[in-house]
Amino acid sequence: MVTSLNEDNESVTVEWIENGDTKGKEIDLESIFALNADLAPEEEMAPSPDTPPPPTPSSVKINKIAKVGPWHLNEKRTAWGEWHESIPARRKSNCVKEVEKLQEKRERRRIQQQELREKRAQEVDTTIPNYEIMYMIRDFRASLDYRPLTTADLVSGRLCLYVVMVHEPKQKVDLTRFLENQTFRFDYTFDDSTTNEMVYRFTARPLVETIFERGMATCFAYGQTGSGKTHTMGGDFSGKNQDCAKGVYALAARDVFVMLKKPNHKKLDLQVYATFFEIYSGKVFDLLNHKTKLRVLEDGKQQVQVVGLQEKDVKCTEDVLKLIEIGNSCRTSGQTSANAHSSRSHAVFQIILRRKGKMHGKFSLIDLAGNERGADTSSADRQTRLEGAEINKSLLALKECIRALGLNKPHTPFRASKLTQVLRDSFIGENSRTCMIATISPGMTSCENTLNTLRYANRVKELTVDANQVMEGVRPNIHVVNQMELLDEDWLSSSPQRDDLKLLCEQNGEEMSPQLYTFHEAVSQMGEMEEQVLEDHRAVFQESIRWLEDEKVLLEMTEEVDYDVDTYATQLEQILDQKIDILTELRDKVKSFRSALQDEEQASKQINPKRPRAV
Repeated sequence: MVTSLNEDNESVTVEWIENGDTKGKEIDLESIFALNADLAPEEEMAPSPDTPPPPTPSSVKINKIAKVGPWHLNEKRTAWGEWHESIPARRKSNCVKEVEKLQEKRERRRIQQQELREKRAQEVDTTIPNYEIMYMIRDFRASLDYRPLTTADLVSGRLCLYVVMVHEPKQKVDLTRFLENQTFRFDYTFDDSTTNEMVYRFTARPLVETIFERGMATCFAYGQTGSGKTHTMGGDFSGKNQDCAKGVYALAARDVFVMLKKPNHKKLDLQVYATFFEIYSGKVFDLLNHKTKLRVLEDGKQQVQVVGLQEKDVKCTEDVLKLIEIGNSCRTSGQTSANAHSSRSHAVFQIILRRKGKMHGKFSLIDLAGNERGADTSSADRQTRLEGAEINKSLLALKECIRALGLNKPHTPFRASKLTQVLRDSFIGENSRTCMIATISPGMTSCENTLNTLRYANRVKELTVDANQVMEGVRPNIHVVNQMELLDEDWLSSSPQRDDLKLLCEQNGEEMSPQLYTFHEAVSQMGEMEEQVLEDHRAVFQESIRWLEDEKVLLEMTEEVDYDVDTYATQLEQILDQKIDILTELRDKVKSFRSALQDEEQASKQINPKRPRAV
């Protein structure tokens, strides 16, 4: 049913019942009349001379009509002579009058829009795709009052809110294009003309002081592939060449060496080291040691250790630049829909301060993999699926770890991903600070990914702090560390990785469907079994070397004329029994591993991921 007539946009509001729910929409009058010709207003056409007019009060027959308006007869001629009389016009209904007014307004607006298009066509190259959208954005920006950041602005420690606007192109039912302007608020915002030096000044630079105060600092770059993460963290690009001296990595190292010379820091006798590694498909590789695969283990104190990770001694910024160039040259990359050379791994560059060999402070700077890679979990290629699964899981885990600590939750799901596991000490220290740089692309084709990036960053910054704790000078998440220590023993007795994954999925129901959770669970189980198979295979390999040596001794014994046959047979049987037992156990694990591979492939075919919605 039609519920109202809207004069402003020449439409009607209609409502209907569907599955017990009342639904509605607006439909323009032109579409209404096109579909219902009998409702359209009649055109104002003069009757032909042979068409009799409507009857007059005097019932005078009219032979000839001179038209002035619809049914307005100013001159009439009859068989009895000439006379002049005005016959009253037919009365129109109010609805018809309103429709006629709307038609007139629409016609005037069409003429104005056409004149505006012709005027703009003279000012801009209309061959540029979506030039109309470009003008809408320009007109909107012209109405805003804002001031960009400058180097003269102070870096404030208090909460500051800056607005990011996304102009999302939309289209009405009548194909009219318009913009839906969505706003997000963050501590600082930077436009596309901002230098890396400016970004660094307001993001990572305030965190450098933390590591000299025996603290942990972490800076993440997050966003879609091609949005500028590697450019921001690693340095400016000129073609394929990267100027590492202009990235956040190098700028942070520069300030570390500057602050190291201050009197209050110089007396500490601190040594500076650097590490550079990547996390790819849940595995850690040392970028400064020929991409050697590293193992991540927890020691007796439940501290995460990256076994074999090389720390390079650095004396100046130039030493750091050389390490960055080496690491960037061998980082894993591949082609995606967004970028021909997409970073498929999380790159972690760390500046470490040690005093007499002991950890004093650490600054972790992370260039995260593109967030759109998480959508590749349903790919037909297993390697691409595993890449996407790990990226999807690690980004959700990172968000939940930051939020859990800020919200003082009883447990933080560090073990849900390898990324959060290796960065655990950066979050739970008594003196730790974290910042995130969300990079976005201004192109129309990147609008959905841009909104997803901003929604993610918006969720991360939703942290609440107990005002009473702040007034008392108590760090809000100190008690979380103590609770973690109490919980860890119970969690270690079961399967911590899968338990944390379950917790992660429960906290992100809007972004993870049950099928996607089942897939992540299958991938996690497959990864655990892969580690077990590899570890057992290495052990069997080492044991095989010992068996060969024992068998060699036995064979040499048989060369003697009077060797002890009974001893030979007994020892050979013992070796064979050991081989059979160990190899049988390994074979059974390999069979289970192959079954896990099939489960992962089957689960990937059932994925029905939910689309993230605005928070």
